[in-house]
Amino acid sequence: MRPHSAWQAVVRRDLLATSLPWRALAYLVTGAAVGVVVLVLLVASLAASALLTLVLVGVPLLAAPVLGAVPLGALERRRLRIMDAEAAPSPHRPAGPGARAWLGTRLREQATWRALAYAVLLAVVLGPIELIAVTYGLVVPLVMIGAPISVAEAGPLVLMKFWPLDTFTEAFAAAILGVLVLVLAAYPITALATAHAALARLLLTPTRAESGERLAELTRSRSRLVEAFEAERRRIERDLHDGAQQRLVALTMTLGLARVSGGDESAALVARAHEEAKLALAEIRDLIRGIHPRILVDRGLPAAVAELADRSPVPVEVDVDVPRRLPGVVESIAYFVVSEALANVAKHSRAERAWVRGRLDGPMLAVEVGDDGVGGADASAGTGLAGLADRVSVLDGRLTLSSPVGGPTLLRAEIECPPTAP
Repeated sequence: MRPHSAWQAVVRRDLLATSLPWRALAYLVTGAAVGVVVLVLLVASLAASALLTLVLVGVPLLAAPVLGAVPLGALERRRLRIMDAEAAPSPHRPAGPGARAWLGTRLREQATWRALAYAVLLAVVLGPIELIAVTYGLVVPLVMIGAPISVAEAGPLVLMKFWPLDTFTEAFAAAILGVLVLVLAAYPITALATAHAALARLLLTPTRAESGERLAELTRSRSRLVEAFEAERRRIERDLHDGAQQRLVALTMTLGLARVSGGDESAALVARAHEEAKLALAEIRDLIRGIHPRILVDRGLPAAVAELADRSPVPVEVDVDVPRRLPGVVESIAYFVVSEALANVAKHSRAERAWVRGRLDGPMLAVEVGDDGVGGADASAGTGLAGLADRVSVLDGRLTLSSPVGGPTLLRAEIECPPTAP
């Protein structure tokens, strides 16, 4: 919730008639609970690091609070849904494959350190304040409201250690006051919750500069994608014009000569025309396969990848475990990622073997293509990998490449895969 909208929500006249005070209360209760857990974990982590640093074992533990702030940020972005339905995107950049690449990316980006600052604020400042607010804004008024029952059953009592209630009349007055306090507490509780939500959104979502950078990259990606589609259209036109069309013209001329010829020469021309027809048909089939392979439509991604592996000049081990059919666009993008990667393996890697792995992990399809070649692949050296990255980004996926000199090379695509309609 943005600061200006938060203030407007608090000062609105019909606040008590809305669900916002209840949502604010739920946000503070869960925030106080999370704050207690974070405080315990921070103290335990720092204490363990301080003790073990004497033997240099605790030095890596110093990174634990920093990296632990990343999942905390994800949790807090989910908790923001309690206050409003506005999207809270993650500010973190995609990391390369492997734990080492993930650690390096997270430790270098500002979003991780903003999340750590939020974690400290939640544990040391916000959590205790919200615990006090919930105690005096909810628990104490409820105890006051229940005072008449307590006096009737157990006799005189002392409320909050300083307010003696000796008679039922005094207890009833305390109950009325408790109702009033409970109603009035809705305003500071809502204000505190909305302020917390605004701070969380400020620290745990992309900054304006980061959003602008992402938008610029998205614009560049879409532009490259349009250019790639145009280049593909021209390639198809060129292949039809220079390949199948020329063969069909030759076939027509050969058949025309056969009509005016006779004897053995006519039979030879017909045989030649037959060969031309077969070559033209083969070229058209290859062209269609390049646009959208039929086996992908009929039998799905595992069978289509297996066919790619069979056609590869480099031995390819295939392990694609996809238990259900995926949306057509997802299968198509994954297929072309594997196709382009295997083509690069055959052209540039000098590999003796390659492998393709595919898994469906929740809503994400992960496809990996690797080889034991010389490595040194550079995504910026050509348009092939950039085009694949643009294809993958259409579905908010990501493409990562790991190719040190000397190998091995690993290309990984993660594609968001919504469930198919029943």
